[in-house]
Amino acid sequence: MNYDRPYRGGGGRRRYRDRVTEDYDTHDRRREYESPEQILKNSIIKLGEVDPVQEVPRLAKQLQEDATSMLPTISEGIRIAVTEQPYKIPYYAALLRLLHGPSSSGTDTSTTQPSSSLGKQVLDDFWKGFQGYLDKLSWRDVRFCIHFFAHLTVAQVISTESMAALLQSFAAVLDEFGVSYGRGKHAALCASEGLMIAGAVIQKSLSSNTAEIIATIHSFNESMASSKNLVQPLTSLTSSSATVDYADELLDSVIAVLKALEASEFADPPASFPQPYLEYEDLDPASSPPFELPSILVPPEVIELDGLPSDGGEDAQVKRDEWPEFWFRLFDNAVTPDPNTVSGFLIRSNLRDMIDIFEVNRKECARLLLEYPKWCVLGTFKPRAGGPAIEDDPSANNWQLESAIIEATLGYLFLLPEPGQKPVYFIALITELCKLSPSTVGPAVGKSIRRLYSCLAEGLDVEVARRFVEWFSVHMSNFGFQWVWKEWIPDLVLPENHPKRTFVRRAVESEIRLSYHERILKALPEAMQEDPNVISSQQPGPDPEYEEPSHPYHDAYHSILSLLRGRSRAEEVIAQIDTLKTTLDTSHTDIHVDSIIRSLAIQSLLSIGSRSFSHFLNAIERYLPLLRGLATLTDLDAKRDILAATAAFWKRNKHMVGIVFDKLMQYQIVDPTDIVAWIFNNTASGDDIASPVYIQAFEWELLKGALDKANGRVTIARKKVAALRKEQDDSIARAKASGGADVSNMEVDGEIKPLKQDESANENPQLTTALKAFTSLTREQRGVLAKTLEGFVSCLSPAPGDAHQNAHSKTVIEEHTWERRASWTNDEWRTWETWGWYRHFCRLYSPYLRNYSTTLSTVAFVKIEGFTTPTAQSVKKIWDIATGQEA
Repeated sequence: MNYDRPYRGGGGRRRYRDRVTEDYDTHDRRREYESPEQILKNSIIKLGEVDPVQEVPRLAKQLQEDATSMLPTISEGIRIAVTEQPYKIPYYAALLRLLHGPSSSGTDTSTTQPSSSLGKQVLDDFWKGFQGYLDKLSWRDVRFCIHFFAHLTVAQVISTESMAALLQSFAAVLDEFGVSYGRGKHAALCASEGLMIAGAVIQKSLSSNTAEIIATIHSFNESMASSKNLVQPLTSLTSSSATVDYADELLDSVIAVLKALEASEFADPPASFPQPYLEYEDLDPASSPPFELPSILVPPEVIELDGLPSDGGEDAQVKRDEWPEFWFRLFDNAVTPDPNTVSGFLIRSNLRDMIDIFEVNRKECARLLLEYPKWCVLGTFKPRAGGPAIEDDPSANNWQLESAIIEATLGYLFLLPEPGQKPVYFIALITELCKLSPSTVGPAVGKSIRRLYSCLAEGLDVEVARRFVEWFSVHMSNFGFQWVWKEWIPDLVLPENHPKRTFVRRAVESEIRLSYHERILKALPEAMQEDPNVISSQQPGPDPEYEEPSHPYHDAYHSILSLLRGRSRAEEVIAQIDTLKTTLDTSHTDIHVDSIIRSLAIQSLLSIGSRSFSHFLNAIERYLPLLRGLATLTDLDAKRDILAATAAFWKRNKHMVGIVFDKLMQYQIVDPTDIVAWIFNNTASGDDIASPVYIQAFEWELLKGALDKANGRVTIARKKVAALRKEQDDSIARAKASGGADVSNMEVDGEIKPLKQDESANENPQLTTALKAFTSLTREQRGVLAKTLEGFVSCLSPAPGDAHQNAHSKTVIEEHTWERRASWTNDEWRTWETWGWYRHFCRLYSPYLRNYSTTLSTVAFVKIEGFTTPTAQSVKKIWDIATGQEA
């Protein structure tokens, strides 16, 4: 017997038995500590997990039995359920309807006063929570509470007059002077969705104000028409129309629904949404009077003033603005809910709310989305295959659930200028949906991809196309990179920069980063494998310019590389570079020696860091003195050489260019302004120095990295100043509270030192330094924004004397030319894409641009001041819309 072998006998069974016992103990302890209040609250929240219609009366009876001691728990449970499970709101309204009426628990209610019904007590407490949401301007929770109140109004629990007054309070927000679009949009949704649910009963009341509310929402929507053009998912450079194919704007849909209801006097079919409370007998107003909602005043927006203006006098505080919401349409109204009908709008709203709420748990979100039909009227969605048979109903909508879910999810992903959640959440959610029901969700995903691909040639916005590439490549990586690529082979005859060709090329590049070159190459059909504009024959990797022995600077390159590989000290490498510079100065008088030396040093450094990201970071940190010696703060030519050498080294793996640029900014080797200047000076087409400058997806990602770095630094500096100021104010307050003594220097049994009068007024050195840094960073931020805007203006509307003229910048924005886009060449498509990225720059960074609008417009538009050309007018119009100056 081999005694050296570890014993693997009965200990395993004993460990398993111990673990099982421990699990049982843990379960028992958890069950033991679950209080009656928690059990009751969970019963409320979990309402309807089997059959909501049957569970509501049973739960109502249970709540009536426990009402005496657990009223706060009941109110809290309903409030949580309403704001976190909005798809259940009609059934919670039915629950309150039973609690508001005569007791069904069998107890004697003859002596009970009408005003003390359990339903009224719950609503009293619920209203306090609603007021809290309103005070915090938690718009989503407020809107869900409005849904709840609207259903209760139809159920005769809440008085019609008080509900009409509540909706009018939200409509009044739209008439406020200078109301922001975000505030107005949220208030309009609260008022409009309340009308969609309770409008029929409000219309019949003597205090009906439905027409007034609808007119107010319509006027507000019309006043914001100009900003809609900038966030349409299909770019329209030739038209200023607010309507667009393949998308529905949120408030436009609201107006369409309300106008249709108004025309029919709110006689919408009752089957638009579930109303389980209508199955109960009418309440007697004498014994169960309706609840009167208190009057409200929507609080104003909170504007934070930190007293930190920039050195130019502008306000450096950034407030995120909200834009009109265009929701992408991938299917016809016969397939997915029609947003211009009550049922279609509310179902889409429910799906979007579920996606938004359950961002913390994508798996649970996917499960709930696929179970959503149980909360809808029978016939809303097509029954599942193998499910119970349903009688044919000619009025049934029979929409496709999976298509509606995918459309809602992708609608969130493609919101402009940016989605509310991180894009990876929506991508992961679609993956979970496909895993739960591959046979039904898979076809909906495939149809969505094909529809989006067809939209690429119809003017799909460049940012939407970029996110489409990201979603497509990640989704394919989760399912074995299986796609019917042969469908797109006929498009290989299109110009290289046609949006469809660009999509395929960028999708393949992204898939290679998620996998490896050989696997993606084998997944493509032969026609694509042989096209170098689809996939390169070489694997992505470094491409050292001086690696070939025939190169005249090969020996110099390897002399530096050998020192770096040997981990020589930075001083030794610098000495070797100085020696090479002296040698080149004496032997080559017709070249720019400094540029050659910088290129040799940077490419040598990148070469030793090319094996992995950690290798690159180690190389950068070890040779920071070398990098700072190559590029001083004021030497702009040196910084351009460093950036150019980096781009040349990683030209076969452009993703790495952005990573290296980011680290160079992080270590302050280059500034964001240097990167912006390099992009607009080094993206001319071909070798002709006077050729047009184009901005495509790769250049935009570099621009965005530089802009985000500059903006992020200002944000961090602002937070640091705010923290130091708070610390100083607290110290002064403590000193005043102690009667003028410096409490920070108090010692046990020691004397308290009095605080000098001028000690509290003078700012501490840390705060002074932080304020100086903040001023410097805001100056840098303004410079980056100005340089970017100036670069776009030079690309799209160059002055007559500019070197980079572009004859196509005018033609691609003409309507008759757009109609003939099938004959466009690469230059037209690249110019069109440059226009698209300029639009995205203006709308994405509009909060920053508005703060510096006067300074930026003065600097950037000085060359085209007074020009009336179509390009100059288009450039200024996009700017005016983004900065809120459009008349």
